[in-house]
Amino acid sequence: MRFKEMKEMRDHNMKIWVDDLRPIPAGYEGTRSVNETIALIEETEKKGEPIELIDLDHDLGDYAMDGGDAIKILDYLVERETFYPIAIHTANPVGRANMERIIERFWE
Repeated sequence: MRFKEMKEMRDHNMKIWVDDLRPIPAGYEGTRSVNETIALIEETEKKGEPIELIDLDHDLGDYAMDGGDAIKILDYLVERETFYPIAIHTANPVGRANMERIIERFWE
């Protein structure tokens, strides 16, 4: 790998994709559960790397046993008062509405 490519990898902001089924888009780090996502957030903060975006599914299927559904990530961020930019890509309309209510209340 060339120096320029290595520098570009270091200089990018973290984008986290939370989903139990969908493939991880290019440019994202993927997690499957709430606890895995929290660990990645804390690891990224510890390294001093900026978090550009957290993109959430709601229903984490079998992975929900590892911390609940992704709305728990929003609860975690609110509790810490860490309001990273959030995107929601869930197909669950009720889950989306619940997540959007939390974002509208605390992020704005």
